[in-house]
Amino acid sequence: MTLKVGDEVPDFDIPAVVGNIKQRFKLSDYRGKKNVVLAFYPADWTPVCASQLPALNADLEKFAAYDAQLVGISADSVASHTAWQKKDIGLIDFPLASDFYPHGHVIGLFGILREGDPLPGVAERALFVVGKDGRLKFAKVYPIGQVPDNEEVFEVLRKL
Repeated sequence: MTLKVGDEVPDFDIPAVVGNIKQRFKLSDYRGKKNVVLAFYPADWTPVCASQLPALNADLEKFAAYDAQLVGISADSVASHTAWQKKDIGLIDFPLASDFYPHGHVIGLFGILREGDPLPGVAERALFVVGKDGRLKFAKVYPIGQVPDNEEVFEVLRKL
C-alpha cells in the first residue's frame, strides 16, 4: 500500500522515546488538534541520520509555530534510540518512534520499506505531513544520503 497526497492516513500506535522518557506515539491522538510531521529515517547510528535528527530538533520551535507535532520513525528499537541519544546525537525533544516489532509495519503502511541494497529492511528517508483532518498533505522520499531541507516542510505547513 502506498499512500498518496489526499489519502486518509491509517492510524498506528507504536513505542517511542522523548529524550529518555518512554511513551507511545498514536497518530489519532493528534487528529483535529495538530498537523503531524512524520520523519522516517533509515537507522540510528548512521552519519546522515545523525545530522538529520539534530537539525529537526533545532527547528522544533518552528514546527510548533505551525501547530505541528514532529515524530522521527525508524525500525530501530526504543533501546537503540535511547542509547544513540546518550552516546552520539544528544537528547531529542520530540518522539523517536520504534517500528521494530512487528518489523517495519508502519514503514510498510507508507510504502517505504527498503527491499534492496543498500540497507534492505530499513525505512527510506522520507517526510510525510498529515493534516489535522487525518489526510496526507505532503509526501516525499529523499535519496538515502541526503538530509532533507526542513524549509520544504515549513512551506507545506504554512498553507495548512
